Amino acid sequence: MLRGLATVNFFADDLTAAVTWYTELLGIEPYFVRAVQGTPAYVEFRIGDYQHELGIIDGRFAAPDRSEKAGGAMVYWHVDDLRAAFERLVSLGATVHAEPVEHGPGFVTASVVDPFGNVLGVMYNRHYLEILGSQAEV
Repeated sequence: MLRGLATVNFFADDLTAAVTWYTELLGIEPYFVRAVQGTPAYVEFRIGDYQHELGIIDGRFAAPDRSEKAGGAMVYWHVDDLRAAFERLVSLGATVHAEPVEHGPGFVTASVVDPFGNVLGVMYNRHYLEILGSQAEV
């Protein structure tokens, strides 16, 4: 039923600051910007091997009961060097949510809270690399 990650959306009360932060983190500009009443309301980056979408929505469009605490679904993005990715996120101003933890050979996770209150997970996942490698052979 679930075929693959299409879009992950985060909210940010300061969308301009969020775009600047994620542009620095990702090393690319958003490819899509949608304005509402002349002000950016949604931006989207395409990232990774499959060009998954990371969208950031202006907090004014969040549900009224949105928590002030970091939370939501835990989404992990594969990284080749978990420790380096984790340290870079923290150096850019993210706060530690969960330190790196090995869950078994080839599976290491960590997470941070970005400066806008969103939990961003990173993972070294050997299965991701195996799938990527098998598709390259086809």
